[in-house]
Amino acid sequence: MASVVAMKAVFDPRTWLAKVGRGKTIADYGKSDTIFSQGDRADGVFYIRKGKVKLAVVSNAGREAVIAVLDSGDFLGEECLTGRPLRLSSAVALSDCSVLRVERPVMMRLLHDEPAFSGIFVAYLLSRTMRIEADLVDQLFNSSEKRLARMLLLLANFGKEGTPDTVIARISQETLANMIGTTRSRVSFFMNKFRKLGLIQYSKAGNGKIEVHSSLLNIVLHD
Repeated sequence: MASVVAMKAVFDPRTWLAKVGRGKTIADYGKSDTIFSQGDRADGVFYIRKGKVKLAVVSNAGREAVIAVLDSGDFLGEECLTGRPLRLSSAVALSDCSVLRVERPVMMRLLHDEPAFSGIFVAYLLSRTMRIEADLVDQLFNSSEKRLARMLLLLANFGKEGTPDTVIARISQETLANMIGTTRSRVSFFMNKFRKLGLIQYSKAGNGKIEVHSSLLNIVLHD
C-alpha cells in the first residue's frame, strides 16, 4: 500500500492577516478613537484591515506632530520587534477602522518561519523608509503650500497602485497643520486658494469630505 505523505499547506499571508487566531485579535475603531498611546507598553504589531490611522508624537510642552498617515494594508507598532518596551507615538483612527493586533512573540515566530510573510513585511518597511525620506525632503525644501498639496494627494492615495480614492474623509485643518508643520491659518488660506482654483472641492452634503482633483499635482510640480 502506497504511503501518503502529508503536504504542508501553502502559507497565504493575506488569508492569515484576515482572520483571528492564537495571538491575533481584531478590533474596530471609530473616527478619533485611540488604538494605542505614546508611552503604552509595546507588545504587539498592528495591521490595518480597513481605514486610515495617524501616528502622532506629543512633546513635553504638549505640542503634537503627525509623523505618518497610514492606510489599509499598512502595519504599525513594529518598533516592539526591536525590543523597545514603550510606544514612541500614539495611533489614532482618522476614519472608521478595522485593525488586527498580533502579539510580539507570534509576529517574531511568523517572520522566522514564513518567508512569504517576511517578504511582505520587509517590502512594507522599505516603502515606509522611502516615504519617511520623502517627507523629510518635503519638510526641508518645500513651501507649506506644496507640503499641503502633497499631503492631500497622499491622503487620496494618488501615486499608489490602483485607482485613487479622490474623496478623502473629513479631516480638521488643525490636523493638516500638524501633518505638514505649519499653522492652522496657513492651511485655511491655502485650502481656500485650492478651492477657488478648482483643485479641490468640498462635499455638497456638508459632511466635511474633500474631493481632491489630480490637477492639484500642478502645485507640487510647479517651481
